[in-house]
Amino acid sequence: MKNIPSLFLSQAYRDCWDDYNRSLKLKKFPRWDYVILTASNEQQAEGFRKHLEERKSFLPKHTKFVAIPDRDGLRVGSGGATLEVLKYLRSKEESFEKLRVLVIHSGGDSKRVPQYSALGKLFSPVPHKLPNGRNSTLFDEFMICMSSVPSRIREGMVLLSGDVLLLFNPLQIDYNNVGAAAISFKEHVETGKNHGVYLNGENGNVKCCLQKKSVEVLRSVGAVNDSDCVDIDTGALIFSTEMMESLYSLIAAPEDYDRHVNAKTRLSLYADFLYPLAEDSTLEEFYKEKPEGEFCPELTAARERVWNVLRPYRMKLLRLAPAKFIHFGTTREILGLMNGGVDEYKDLGWSRIVGSSIKGDTAGYNSVLSSRSTIGEGCYLEISYVHRNSKIGDHCVLSYIEVSDREIPDNVVLHGLKQRDGSFVVRIFGIGDNPKENKLFGKDLNELEQKLGVRLWENSAHSLWEANLYAEADNIQDGVDAALNLYRIVNDESAADIEQWRNAEKKSLCSGFNAADPDAIIAWNKRMEDLVAMDEITKAIRHKVPAQKLQKRTTLTKIQREWLKKRLDKSDFVERFPELSLFYRLSSPLDSEMICIFPYFCPCEESAREIREILCQSMQEKLPVASSLYLSIARYFIKKSCGIPFSFSC
Repeated sequence: MKNIPSLFLSQAYRDCWDDYNRSLKLKKFPRWDYVILTASNEQQAEGFRKHLEERKSFLPKHTKFVAIPDRDGLRVGSGGATLEVLKYLRSKEESFEKLRVLVIHSGGDSKRVPQYSALGKLFSPVPHKLPNGRNSTLFDEFMICMSSVPSRIREGMVLLSGDVLLLFNPLQIDYNNVGAAAISFKEHVETGKNHGVYLNGENGNVKCCLQKKSVEVLRSVGAVNDSDCVDIDTGALIFSTEMMESLYSLIAAPEDYDRHVNAKTRLSLYADFLYPLAEDSTLEEFYKEKPEGEFCPELTAARERVWNVLRPYRMKLLRLAPAKFIHFGTTREILGLMNGGVDEYKDLGWSRIVGSSIKGDTAGYNSVLSSRSTIGEGCYLEISYVHRNSKIGDHCVLSYIEVSDREIPDNVVLHGLKQRDGSFVVRIFGIGDNPKENKLFGKDLNELEQKLGVRLWENSAHSLWEANLYAEADNIQDGVDAALNLYRIVNDESAADIEQWRNAEKKSLCSGFNAADPDAIIAWNKRMEDLVAMDEITKAIRHKVPAQKLQKRTTLTKIQREWLKKRLDKSDFVERFPELSLFYRLSSPLDSEMICIFPYFCPCEESAREIREILCQSMQEKLPVASSLYLSIARYFIKKSCGIPFSFSC
């Protein structure tokens, strides 16, 4: 984004941020009555609920937040999930009238970005530190950007795709609660060919819905303008309350619910619910539309019923500009965003380093990179810790992982996932691998299965997603070693230990995500936030950064205390800082001042004197004195180093 569009969107975002804060504080401010997240199964829904609970103080308290899994844990399609939402709403409300509902479809497996499978792409990182200091996620950005929309619609349901971030000014939405509306942005035809594209009619309604058509087809039907741009399907839709009632009629009776919400019919929101709304659609062509699942008699019968219910409505095309469409579709796209692409959004406050203790050009989100490790070009650390003596190759993605004294090869993703039974699975795959295909690091898995004399699949499709490749481990470091051993096996390296891999219990990308522990994922995120803060303090002391430039704090968390105690027991922590004693005041007097003490011991007598001086000054100025933890640290260091008794009197 540059110049006027950049300024326009950055101002629009600030306005949305203001409305978001109003929705938190003002009782009568227009807000969503329901925010509903759809999930692929109960495990994923449970993870969503835990994320919602963890950030409840940042959500409007008068809005009901709900996570709804696919029926019986089976894939019922995005259309089936939409019907599930309507069924839930009717169980809670007598009517859809006057309701404002936001639905975020986030129930995919994230097969092309497996590191986001466990909790869906919805809670995946966004390279943005929010104005309130929190590291952002897609969900947080949705809640901010959509906070202004309730004031633009009297009632109805807004549906979003959980892997697409939309940047626009909600004041541009012009919807009169009749039928449906599709929100569209202008995007280059090369982007449009991989998504849905709308063809606009003369009266402003959608004339035709084109799903993933080639550039040639898009040009032939007149969907491409003189600037080689198309009206892209952003996945954002608005349904009127009348249309919600019509859709609900498909499932009002129990037997109708069974016919339309199941894994065989697998109705699609975009292929099955939008197609009948377009002006040029015909029932004959509707039958031929590519389904979300497979063609079958049940789907054909369901499509006829959907056609009869939805054909009376039309869909208005809302073409918003300036606007931006950001798709979090593949690992390669995310790596590209973090290494250069993010600069396009700097006016929105986006950055390649967010909430991380990283020096240099490496992109990071809530991560620590030791200055005594080496890392290649174009890497991205995501909620990860790279300790000293580690060597990371070029173009790597490390996600929810801890690496110590290990060498990571080029062009791989390394992702750690704690299981519900307490074990760890570390998954490794290539940056360019598509888990829907049958290759790992570009090597054919059928050939690998034959070469190793093992069975990688049990009654499932032969894809990387389903292959039982990843050994379970007792801890994260053993998991890293197992993943590196798999890399060596696939690439025929001499150091590979095939017997160790054969004898281990193994999981696939799919089974590993289904058995993931959502509490552990959230805890790991919080742990890294604490460790980032402590590593920043350590580096600041090493480089003699003035205390005024550090983030102010009031106390240490349990994890931070454990971190500090561990280092106090290591003599090299003292030896690394031989210059002089420094005392960092990390909070103002108004914020319960705490004095963090990190003596450098040169000489010990000077350290003792400086500790006394700062404590005396605190007492004379009647400032709150440091907690007993910090006094204990001072006594510990002085006594251990030179035996000088520490007195708290002045």
